[in-house]
Amino acid sequence: MKNAVCALVLLLALTTPVLAQAATQKPAHRKAATAAATTEKWPTVQDVTFHSASLGRDMHYRILLPADYAQSTRRYPVVYLLHGLYGSHENWETRTNVVKYARALPIIIVMPDAGDSWYVNSATQPQDRYEDYIIKDLLTEVENRFRVLRLRSARMIAGLSMGGYGALKFALKNPQTFGMAASMSGAFNAPAELGAERPDFAQKLQEVFGELQSAARTDNDLLLLIAKQKPGAVPYLYIDCGTADYFLAANRRVAAALAAQHVAYEYHELPGIHDWEFWNRQVESVLSKFAGRAMAESNSTSR
Repeated sequence: MKNAVCALVLLLALTTPVLAQAATQKPAHRKAATAAATTEKWPTVQDVTFHSASLGRDMHYRILLPADYAQSTRRYPVVYLLHGLYGSHENWETRTNVVKYARALPIIIVMPDAGDSWYVNSATQPQDRYEDYIIKDLLTEVENRFRVLRLRSARMIAGLSMGGYGALKFALKNPQTFGMAASMSGAFNAPAELGAERPDFAQKLQEVFGELQSAARTDNDLLLLIAKQKPGAVPYLYIDCGTADYFLAANRRVAAALAAQHVAYEYHELPGIHDWEFWNRQVESVLSKFAGRAMAESNSTSR
């Protein structure tokens, strides 16, 4: 009996330090992550409020500044990243890994709030001039407040769903403003048949675009805008869509129209649906592609 008690005491003496270490020591991968977080520099996230003259009210945007922004004097290429319907200026930063993707890229990313505006000047609400807000007010605000390159080749506009539609529309209407535009799962048929196909969107679409055959619908129809373009004048266009996305047919029509007009573009159909998993995956390649094009253009003009 005495031998058994001694054995038990010895076992406890040997195992107690091991158990205590297991409870307090961080796993190896967590230690590495913590160490990386203290040494690696990440983009700075800021929320900005400014007054939009076009809308007659204050508006918000979230901006990602490169990790070295505060320590440098350089100017950076800029991406305007548009949210989708029912979204806000917070979505890209909170629902994707855009901060992680931007960490290695020398770019500034601006994510504006635009409500459910479809990024157009409303046909029925004169005060809701969201196209002017983006093109006239936001771009001027950002270029006056932050060190962005004021060059066409260093300016991209991109977005998802409603924002994808808005990005292509802005590029086609303002071809000298942007060097590249990108759409992920673009809701390209918004001014046309979308209201009939999606009754849940119909009321807002009618408020924004007006009645069928209205000037606002004609002026903002991507297929009609593409038909007016001169190939060499259009910004480089990137389009992608999930193969199970309900906007796939609309994306195919836009791609075909671009091809018929001999506009420089690339079009990708990839596995996926209309969701954040798809957009989180695709925004990384969109940002990398723009950064590469902007840097190449900068190098060629500096020679």
